Amino acid sequence: MQTADLTEELARRVAAAAGRTLGVELTPDQALIQASPREGVDYQGNLAMSLGKRLGRPPREVAEAIAGALELGGIADPPEVAGPGFLNFVLRKEWLEAHTGALLGDPRLGVPETPAPRRIALDYSGPNVAKEMHVGHLRSSVIGDALVRLLRFAGHEVLPHNHLGDWGTPFGMLIEHLADVSAVSAGQRAIADLDAFYREARRKFDSDEAFATRARNRVVLLQSGDEETLAVWQELVDESTRHFDEVYALLGISLTHKDIYGESFYNPYLAAVVDDLEKAGLTEVSDGAVCVFPSGFRNREGDRLPLIVRKRDGGYGYAATDLATVRYWTAERGATDLLYVVGAPQAQHFAMLFAISREAGWLTGTAEHIGFGTVLGADGKTMRTRAGETIKLVDLLTEAVTQAAAVVAERSELDASDQRKVAEAVGIGAVKYADLSGDRERDYVFAWDRMLAKEGNTSVYLQYAHARTRSILRKAGVTPEGAQVILEAPAERALALKLLRFGEALKAATSGYAPHKLCTYLYETAVVFSRFFEECPVLKAPSPALRASRLRLTTLTSRTLALGLSLLGIEAPEQL
Repeated sequence: MQTADLTEELARRVAAAAGRTLGVELTPDQALIQASPREGVDYQGNLAMSLGKRLGRPPREVAEAIAGALELGGIADPPEVAGPGFLNFVLRKEWLEAHTGALLGDPRLGVPETPAPRRIALDYSGPNVAKEMHVGHLRSSVIGDALVRLLRFAGHEVLPHNHLGDWGTPFGMLIEHLADVSAVSAGQRAIADLDAFYREARRKFDSDEAFATRARNRVVLLQSGDEETLAVWQELVDESTRHFDEVYALLGISLTHKDIYGESFYNPYLAAVVDDLEKAGLTEVSDGAVCVFPSGFRNREGDRLPLIVRKRDGGYGYAATDLATVRYWTAERGATDLLYVVGAPQAQHFAMLFAISREAGWLTGTAEHIGFGTVLGADGKTMRTRAGETIKLVDLLTEAVTQAAAVVAERSELDASDQRKVAEAVGIGAVKYADLSGDRERDYVFAWDRMLAKEGNTSVYLQYAHARTRSILRKAGVTPEGAQVILEAPAERALALKLLRFGEALKAATSGYAPHKLCTYLYETAVVFSRFFEECPVLKAPSPALRASRLRLTTLTSRTLALGLSLLGIEAPEQL
C-alpha cells in the first residue's frame, strides 16, 4: 500500500466492516475518515452519526459494531469509540517506522501517480500584446504554473496555453504608430517601453483624426490578410513576447513560445463557430447582432442574458473567440478537461461559455473556471504606484530580489555572488508563496515585511527550514543507508506522521486546484521539524542507531520540503 492512500485505505476498511456487520454498502468517501486534530489520535471516523440515523440505531452502537468487525492489517490499533460514536485511530508504531523508512527509497516519496490520467488543457497568464505585464497578471501566471506542476506530478497530461490578447481593433492604431515611429527613426522599430508606446498610440488616435482614419484602415488590412500589415503586426507580437519571456524567466514560469495560442490563432475558426451554433438552433438575432441566450442566465430584471458571437457590423467579439477555444481544445486536441485560471469577476462569463459549449455539443468533459481574487495595496485597494498607475510586474519582481538581498545579507555566510543567487530564489519565492499560500478566491494584501518574514507561514521560513536540514546533513557526512527508523520520542513520531501525509496534502491541493493546501502542509511540516530539531539531538544522539534514524528523518524532511516547494515553482537553496 502506498502511503498516499492511507486515508482512503482506512476508509475502505471501515466501509467493508460496515458492510459485513451492518449490511450496508458504503463508498470510501462515505466512511468519513479524516486526519484528526486531536492530540493522541491520528485519524478519526465520523460516519456513525449519519449511519445511525439512516439505520434507526444509536450512533455509538453503530460505531462499536464497525469497530468490532474491522480488519486493519497491522496499520493501526483497534479504534477507540469516543463520544457519541467517533472512531479514533492510532497508527501502530511498527507500521509507522517501516513505512517512514520505505519513503527514502522512493523518488516520489510514496505518492502514486493517478491510475486514470486525463488530458488537461490549462489556460493561464494571458497578457496583452503591446502592453507590459503588470501586477494583475501575477496571480494567473503563478497559480497556473503551480497547477501545471501539480497536475503533471499527479500523472496527468497537461496542455498549457497562453491566450494572448493579440488581435482586434486596437492593433490598427498600434501598427500605424509603429509605422510612424519607424519613419522617423531610420527604420528602427525597437520598443523600449511597451506601455509608453501604447499610450502614445492611444493619444494620437484620440487627438488626430487623420491618424485615427489610417488606424481604422489598418484594421481592415489586418483582418483581410494584407502582407505588409501582418508583417508589422508580427513585429509587435515578437517584441511583446520578448518582454513576456523576460518576466516568465524571472518568475520561473514554464510557459514558452510553443504555448502561445493568441486570439489571432482562433480567428480562422470564428465563422465555423457561428455556423455550428446556427445549425444547432442556438442563435438569435438581437439588434442586428448574432447572440446565444443560454438557459438559466438572467439579469436582475429577469431578462435573458446573451453572449454576442457576431456583432452588428459583422465583426466577432471575445465571446466568439472563447467559444472557438473550447471547440479547438476538445475537438482538435482531444482535451478531456478544460481549466481557465482567470480572475473571479469573470465567473458568470465562463458559466455562460460552458453552458453554450455543452448545448453545442463541443463540451462533454469537465470545464472549470479557476477564479482568484485581487492583489491589494496597504490601503486595501487594487495595488498601484504612488502616482496611481498600474505596477509593472518586472519592477515588482526586481524590487522583490532587492528586498530579499537585504534579508539574506543579515544572516548569510555566502560570498557576494552566491548571495545574489539566493536573493533571487528568496525574493521571487516570497512573491509566489504570498500569492499561493492563501485561498486563491480571496483578495490579499501585498506587504513586503510579511512575505519576507523569517517566521510564520512564508516561503522564507520554509527555505530556512530546508537549509537547516541540508546543514545538518553536510555536518553528518554520510546518511546511513538502510538504517531503521526508530520512533521513541513524541517529536519523532509527530514528524514521521506528518511526512507520511505528504501524499494526502498533494491530493487535496491537486483535486481542489488549491495550492494553498500544499503550502499549509509544508509550513506545518517545517514547524514539526523545528520541534523535532529542538527536542531530539541529531548529530549528538545518545546512540548510533538513534543518530542514524534521526538523520533519515532529517533527509526525508529535506526532500519533502524541496519537492513540495518545487511543485509550487519555488526554489529551495542548499544554503542561505
